[in-house]
Amino acid sequence: MPNPVKRHSRTRRNMRRAHDFLTLPSTSKCPQCGEPKLPHRVCKACGTYKGREVIALKGIPS
Repeated sequence: MPNPVKRHSRTRRNMRRAHDFLTLPSTSKCPQCGEPKLPHRVCKACGTYKGREVIALKGIPS
């Protein structure tokens, strides 16, 4: 099996890894309560999706 002949420097290693970072998920503001939520998903704070209450949460008057 072939092995590396020369050692790669820290700069070369870091340049190779430059695109390996994680991206943050995009969030949008819930129109009902204003909490940040993932797009195309039910709001965890108020339980609404597209203006309708999908999940009845306890302790929150609707």
